[in-house]
Amino acid sequence: MHELIRDITLCILFAWVLGLSAHFSRQPLILAYLIAGFLIGPFGMGWVKSQESITVISELGLIFMLFMIGLEIDLKKIVRAGKVILFAAGGQLIGGVLLGILFFVGIGLSMANGHFDALYLCIACALSSTVIIVKVLYEKRELDTLPGRITLGVLVLQDIFAILFLAVQPSLGNLQVSVILLSIARVGVLVATALVLSRYVLPRLFHQIARRPELVLLGALAWCFLIGEIAEKLHLSREMGSLVAGVSLSTFPYALDVTAKVTTLRDFFITLFFVSLGMTIPIPGASVIGLALMIAAFTVVSRVVTTFAPLYLMKQGLRASLLPAINLAQISEFSLVVIQTGVAAHHISTETASAASFAFVVLAVLSTFVMGRSDQVTRGLIGPLKRIGLRDLDHKHEADAGHEGGHEEARRIVILGFFRAASALLSEIERRSPAVLEQITVIDFNPLVFRTLTDRGMHVVYGDISNVDTLVHAGVGKSELIILSIPDSLLKGADNEKLVRHVRSLNPTAKIVATAEILANVNDLYEAGADYVTVTRLSDADELYKVIEAAQAGLLEDKRAETDVLLSERREVLP
Repeated sequence: MHELIRDITLCILFAWVLGLSAHFSRQPLILAYLIAGFLIGPFGMGWVKSQESITVISELGLIFMLFMIGLEIDLKKIVRAGKVILFAAGGQLIGGVLLGILFFVGIGLSMANGHFDALYLCIACALSSTVIIVKVLYEKRELDTLPGRITLGVLVLQDIFAILFLAVQPSLGNLQVSVILLSIARVGVLVATALVLSRYVLPRLFHQIARRPELVLLGALAWCFLIGEIAEKLHLSREMGSLVAGVSLSTFPYALDVTAKVTTLRDFFITLFFVSLGMTIPIPGASVIGLALMIAAFTVVSRVVTTFAPLYLMKQGLRASLLPAINLAQISEFSLVVIQTGVAAHHISTETASAASFAFVVLAVLSTFVMGRSDQVTRGLIGPLKRIGLRDLDHKHEADAGHEGGHEEARRIVILGFFRAASALLSEIERRSPAVLEQITVIDFNPLVFRTLTDRGMHVVYGDISNVDTLVHAGVGKSELIILSIPDSLLKGADNEKLVRHVRSLNPTAKIVATAEILANVNDLYEAGADYVTVTRLSDADELYKVIEAAQAGLLEDKRAETDVLLSERREVLP
C-alpha cells in the first residue's frame, strides 16, 4: 500500500514538472505525461517497478477518463446532426477501417487466431484526438465555424463508434453470431439500467444534494463505480461501464453541474492514466519505430482520403473539405484506451501497442503544429487541387470571369465576408427595404452561405476575401459601398486594417465601412482608408441600457414581446 502511494506521488510530481515544460514549449500535455511515465517506469530510471502499482494506477485513470468522455458526449447533438456531418463521419469511419484492414494486413500484421493487431490498429487509426482538436480550435476561435462544427460532429460519432467496438471487444476471440448477440444484449441491459436510474432516480437524489458540492462529487463517483460493477457482473468491462455511466449522466439536468464539480478530479485521473501508459512503453527498437512511422503516415493519408472525399462529394468546396481532414489527422487518446484493452485481453502484442503509442506522440506534435497553420496549408493546397481537375464552388464564377476578360461586375454594395452580423444585416434589409437586396454582392467561402444565398436569388461570389485576386476578379473596384462586418478575431489570413488598405487601393472612391473590436483599432482603420468604423460594443451597450430601463419601468415583458416579434419575422442565413 505504501509503495502504491509512493508510486502515485512520483507520477504526479514528474507529470507536473514535464507538464510545465510542455506548457512553455506549447506542446500537448499528454505528450509530457507519456514521457514522465517512461522516465520513472521500469524501462526508464526504474523508480516505479511494481507491475501491480502500474496496473492499479492505469485502471483507475482509465475508468475515470472514460466516465468523463461519456459525460461530454451530447446525445441530443448527435440526433440533431445534419446529413453533412453524418455522411462525413460515416465515410471517414467506414473508409478508415476498410483501408486500415487492407493496409495493416498487407504489411503482415495478424488478424485471426486470437491475435488482432491489424484490427486494433485500424480502429485506433480511425479515431481522432478530442483533447488536441478542441484545444487548438478553441485557441483559433474556430469551434463555431463550418469546418469546426463538422470536425466536432465527426469526433462525437467517432466516440460512439469506439463504444460499439468496446461492446464487442471481449468476444473477439470467439466471433460467433450468438456470442456477438449476447454481448450486444448485455450492453443493452447495462444501458437500459443506467438510463432508467439516471432518468427516474438520480434527478431526485441530486436535487436534494444540489447545494452540497462534496455530495454531488461523491454521488458522481459512486454512480461511475456502481455502473462499472454492474458491467463487471454482466461479464463486460468496468471501463465499458464507466463510459455508459458518463453517457447516461450526460442526459439528465445536473450533468453540467456534475461535470464542473469533477473537472479537477478528471484531470488528476487522466494524468495518472497517461503516466501509467508511458510506464509500459519500452525503449523502442528499429522495428517499433518503423511500425510507428507507418501507422502515423497511414493515419494522415487515410484521414485526408476518407474525410476530404465525402465532404467534397457533398459539394462543401475545397476549403471546407480540406480543413476537417487536416483537423482530424491524428490518433485519439481514446485510441490508446482501445489499444490498452486489447493488451489486457491478450489480443495485441506489446510491440504493436508501443508502436501505436509512439505514433500518437508523433502525430500529437505534428498535428498541433499543422492545425495552427491550417489556413496557410489549405491555401497552398487549393491551387494544386484545381490544377489536377478538382472544381471548387467558384468554378462557374471563374468560367464566367474568363469569358469577360478576367473579372466580372460586382454590384453597388459589396459585403466582404459573411457571418452573423452580415446575416442579421441582410435580414434587416429584407424586412425594411427588399429592393436593396438586388444591389448587393456577397463574397465569402462558406459553402452553406454560398448555396443559401444563391437559392434566394442573391449575387454571391465564392472566394477568400483575404486574397487580393478574389477582390479583383469579383470586381469590387467599381462598387460604391463596401462593408467589412467580420471582426479581426474571426478573420483568417488578414485583419480589417489590411483589408481596408487592399480595398482602398482597388477602389479609391468607394465608401468603406469596417468593424473594430478594440477601441484602439478605430483610428488605425480610419488612417487605412475607412470612411466609417462600427464598434459593436456600442450598439450592444445601447441595447442593454434599453433593457435595464424597461426592467426598472416594469416593462421587461413588453420589451421581450417586442424582440420576440422581431425574431419571428427574421429569415437569417446563419442561426
